[in-house]
Amino acid sequence: MYKETISRLLEEIATASEGRKVELMAVSKTHPITTILEAVKAGQLLFGENRVQEIEEKFTTDRFGYRLHMIGHLQSNKVKKVVPLVDSIDSVDSLKLAKRISNAALAIHKVMPILIEINTTEEVAKAGFNSLDDYYRLLDEVSNLKGIRVDGLMTMGPLGGDEKTTRQAFARLRNIAQESRVRYPELTFETLSMGMSGDYLWAIKEGSTQVRLGSAIFGMRGER
Repeated sequence: MYKETISRLLEEIATASEGRKVELMAVSKTHPITTILEAVKAGQLLFGENRVQEIEEKFTTDRFGYRLHMIGHLQSNKVKKVVPLVDSIDSVDSLKLAKRISNAALAIHKVMPILIEINTTEEVAKAGFNSLDDYYRLLDEVSNLKGIRVDGLMTMGPLGGDEKTTRQAFARLRNIAQESRVRYPELTFETLSMGMSGDYLWAIKEGSTQVRLGSAIFGMRGER
């Protein structure tokens, strides 16, 4: 069902990235596990979910080769529930949350890959670090948090933004990553997760290494 759509998107991503590796994450929120398994049959092996409750209802730890990332805002009191079920938490936006994840991962002998979320548009309603001072304070503590591994950064473009404004937000994340590599050479910041169904081609032009597409793959809920 999804093979043609996924193949087309991968071709578009490859053209836009000009040879750079860019991962396609399928955002499967609100879609049932049957839909996800159809996408797996079509070759899609990376999925993102926004809510802990949906992850608990739809997924087990035995996922037949595909990877699952938590990409939505994560409350500290739900960390213990989600850590055993996901392969990465991509929305870490506080030192407190990072510590909770590290402790929960260590308790089950796991090192949890994370992405740190940056609010590059400074929109009040959005999650993510607004203060770079707080962000760098987290990075100062990372070496003491043995249950997590920082793989990179994540951001969202502005709601309804035009190309110029949106690309500025993505460029800001790229610049923060570059500065972070200089300050913390032991961290690679390989993953820059930015770009959704409406702006992923702009994100790729600004250096995204992972795009998060929902409606571009699955359509709006109930369309298929």
